[in-house]
Parts: sequence; C-alpha cells; structure tokens
Amino acid sequence: MARPGLALGTAGKIRTHATPSGHRAVAWYRDYDGKCRQVQRHAKTKAAAEAALRLALRDRARFNVDGDITPNTRVDVLAEAWFAGLENLSPTTMQAYRNRLDQQVLPGLGNLRVRELSIGNIDRHLRLVSDKHGPAVAKMTKSVLSGVCGLAARHDALDRNPVRDTGSLKAPTKKAPKSLTADEARTLLAQLDADETARRRDVPDLVAFMLASGCRIGEAAAVTRGDLDLDAGTVDVRATIVRVTGQSLVRKGNKTASGARTLLLPPWCVERLRRRAARPNALEEGAGAEAPVFPAPLGGWRDPSNTQADLRAAFDSAGFGHVTSHVLRKTTATMLDEAGLSARAIADQLGHANPSLTQDVYLGRQVASTGAASVLEALRPQLSRQVTGDVHAALDQ
Repeated sequence: MARPGLALGTAGKIRTHATPSGHRAVAWYRDYDGKCRQVQRHAKTKAAAEAALRLALRDRARFNVDGDITPNTRVDVLAEAWFAGLENLSPTTMQAYRNRLDQQVLPGLGNLRVRELSIGNIDRHLRLVSDKHGPAVAKMTKSVLSGVCGLAARHDALDRNPVRDTGSLKAPTKKAPKSLTADEARTLLAQLDADETARRRDVPDLVAFMLASGCRIGEAAAVTRGDLDLDAGTVDVRATIVRVTGQSLVRKGNKTASGARTLLLPPWCVERLRRRAARPNALEEGAGAEAPVFPAPLGGWRDPSNTQADLRAAFDSAGFGHVTSHVLRKTTATMLDEAGLSARAIADQLGHANPSLTQDVYLGRQVASTGAASVLEALRPQLSRQVTGDVHAALDQ
C-alpha cells in the first residue's frame, strides 16, 4: 500500500547529516501550490540544525506562489491584505477601519498566526478592548476582525469565521436625552442672539437652522448657497462634512438615499436666512453657489468637532448645559411627533433609515411637503421687532 503524500502546508520527517562545518537538517515540505520542495538548514550542532529547520518550516508558508493566505500567515499581513481590498467605502468609514486596525487589532493580535485566531483569543481581545475603550469601539473592532477573518476563511486558512461565535458586546443603557419644549427652544435662541461670543462664532444662525431642519451638525456645515432656495423656502441636504486623516475636511455625499433629501423650512427660519444673506461678510465676497452657508470663522468648511465645542460653550453660557446638537435634532423630531406627523414624514425630515420595508417599497417620498415646516413655525422667536432689529444690527458690525 502506497504511503499517503504530504498534506498542504506540512513537512515530512527531518533528517540530519554531518558536514565538514557541522550538521545539516533536511525535510520535504509541500507548499500551497501542491509542489514538494526540500528545505534545509545548517548549524554547528545537530540539535541547532534541527531547531533552525523547524523554525523555517513554521514560517515558510505566508503565501503560496499565487499569493494565497495560509494558516501560517501573520495576522498583520492578513489585516493589511483585507484593508487593501476594501472598495466603494466612504473616506469616513475607511478612516474608522484604519483606526481600529492601528489602535486595536494590530497591537493586540498582529503578531499571531492566522491559525491562532481562535474564538477564545478573539473574544478575550474584544472584552479587553471594550473594558479599555468602551463598547462602541469594541463593536467596530469586532466588525473589522470579522472582515479580516472572513478573508482568511475564503482562502481556506481558517475553517470558518471565528468572530461570528464570539460573545455579544452590549453597551450600558443610556438615558435618552430630553428634548426641549418650544418655549425652551425659543428662549435658547434668544439667549444665543444676545451672546456676543456666540455671535462672533456664528452659533445663533446655525442652531436656528438645525432646529428648523433637524439636520445633523455635519449636514448643516455642508449646506452651500446653491443648496438654499429662499424663494421656495427649501434646502437640499445632500452632503456632510467629515475630517479624514491626510485630507483635512472633506464634503462627502450622504451615504444613504434616505440621507439625501429636500426640506421645506419654516418661514421664520427663511426670514432669518434672508437677513443673513443680506449681511456683508468679507469672507464670502465673490463666493459662488458652492460656498458654505455656515463657514468657519476664517472661511472654508466648518469642522463639526470644533463646532461641537463652540456649541458646548454657548449652551453652557446660556444656561442650557444639558443641550447638545443631538438634543436639537431630538427636539425637532419630538415636535413633529407631538403634532401628529407620521413616522414616514419624520423619518424623511431627519434623513433616517426607512420606518419599515413596506413603507419604503410602497410609499413615495414627498420630502419637501412633509408638514414639518408648519409645525416648526412654532419656534418663531417671540421678541419685539425692536429687540430683534437691535440683535441683527449688532451682527452687522
């Protein structure tokens, strides 16, 4: 009966031979292209030669002649191969994946071999990441590892994707942020209008627009002059501002169809934007339709992270320390809900994912006429014309 041949990625018996300079250890190894090749190592002693050969055999198969990934491939090599193969992802997603690789995956698992990526090893690593960086980072790390291990499984370097059998990562339940009432929102806007620092940082108009539209902070920062139609009272929300390492601030299109929408603004917001458009601004002289409506203090796109800090300082100064940009968005949604607008209309206003598959498939989008604008008219500031005029006169200085 013929002796069975070597399995892929395995070696035969090690044999040693004395040489004039010491010893030589030799073994046959079947590479991942199916060919058997002789591997040998020299050393002064028999034991040293055998040890050197075992080390060479262990590390031999990173890739076969076609570049396949094998069980002996290092995880850092596998991870880079996975990342290099990503396509059709936004700059934000690519940067987020790169961060998780560099900060969590490679430091903790990069020196392992693919065959060492067991369920237990990965689960322990994810628990450590969750404890140190929080569940949100751990969940994205898990997603990245799933992609990495999926690539290994497709190359038969793993029998299956071990990430799928790791435990769930549950974030602690957080108390939902409380939305503002219409009276509170009007008071906040009045306080911001009267705050010289907030005006200098161009916070009042931005907050008013976010309340009137329900836009995310990055979406508001991405609105251009060409996106506004003040005669029709509408705004096209088509993009968001993100910071990408190596590219500074980037204006990118919304990643989902639901995120791209046209909104009808309440009349009080349109009036405010008209006054804003009429004010001279040296930073915007000669700017065209692509110029941002809410530029950075020194011109150009407004950084959402820096703007969050500006909002935080302005809200604290106004006595609304609990308010965040998310609270503004929740306030808009709550007002629409309390006014009886449908879940479909609210989702369209906010650019959320569809409320249900049935609604998405069978109902058309009439985004600009959701009924939101008439509801949000309740936020019209109840200031006297004299006070309002004084505030905006100060803005012109």
